[in-house]
Amino acid sequence: MQTVQLGQSDLQVTPICLGTMTFGEQVPESDTHAILDRAVERGINFLDTAEMYPVPPRAETFGTTETYIGNWLAARPGMRQRIVLATKVAGPSRAMPWVRPSPGLAPADILASCEASLKRLRTEVIDLYQIHWPERHVPAFGEIYYDPARETSKIGIYDQLEALNKLVREGKVRYVGLSNESPYGVHEFVRVAEQYELPRIASVQNPYCLTSRAVDNGLDETLHRLGVSLLAYSPLAFGALTGKYDASGTAASAAPAGRLAKFERMRAQRWGRAEALAAARRYNALAREHGLTPTRMALAWCYTNWRVASTIVGVTSLAQLDENLQAWGTRLPPELLAKIDQVRWELRDPAQ
Repeated sequence: MQTVQLGQSDLQVTPICLGTMTFGEQVPESDTHAILDRAVERGINFLDTAEMYPVPPRAETFGTTETYIGNWLAARPGMRQRIVLATKVAGPSRAMPWVRPSPGLAPADILASCEASLKRLRTEVIDLYQIHWPERHVPAFGEIYYDPARETSKIGIYDQLEALNKLVREGKVRYVGLSNESPYGVHEFVRVAEQYELPRIASVQNPYCLTSRAVDNGLDETLHRLGVSLLAYSPLAFGALTGKYDASGTAASAAPAGRLAKFERMRAQRWGRAEALAAARRYNALAREHGLTPTRMALAWCYTNWRVASTIVGVTSLAQLDENLQAWGTRLPPELLAKIDQVRWELRDPAQ
């Protein structure tokens, strides 16, 4: 698997990235290490995590995912040099006071979070350090409308970049990125960075899958013109695009064990909406009509999309990892891509 350049940085990453938010909640540490080993054996060099992981976030498990990864790295001398390691600083508290006592994202918060992540990851440098969600009020995680009345921003983008710049100067971070961002946010982070010679974002990590294609509504042009890479997360819509929930009708909670079945908070947010599950069933049926598994079609759609630099896959088992990797190289015929777009035209983005 060849690597791709991440934005205008010198990071070379595989077009499949192993996401880790299940590690520490659904996946115990021994299985975590086995999955990480298999990913590297199969050629993956890109790992993504976050200080708030695992998901769903809880005070009792806060930081566990990074700790598991740090233990894995410590037990394998030389492994750190083989991988590109990305993590994220949580944005302003979303009912998670255990992340930090203050509600915002001040420069001191960014610095303290980075230091804590470095210790848990047992590394001296983070290759890609991302802001998990904006300090500004931005519609995300199931919201679709911007509301000026909800704006509570206290910290400007310049101040955030100054904090990140300090980490870069000190050698603790190589490059920076964003997550769950809007076109405005991307433009402004790039503009301020270039104006004041601060770190330029290399990437943006946003949801992107068949049932959630908001990236196509203008963010794709922004990323293309500014030379910022897209890291696509939730390509399988939290499992809905694997077909595992198809037989359960509109109730994801009635399906076999999976994230949407296990965690009510995730069902309510966006992926488990009745209309999102209905759209997933349409796409899954389309895949079967063309001799593909739903998983293979959904992943191939992301893997081959010109907008995507690297697709973040999250798994709970070696079998899931192997299935995700086996989809690499699958090309969807033009007539199937046209049918996919027709479904989107009818149903839009129900899991946005």
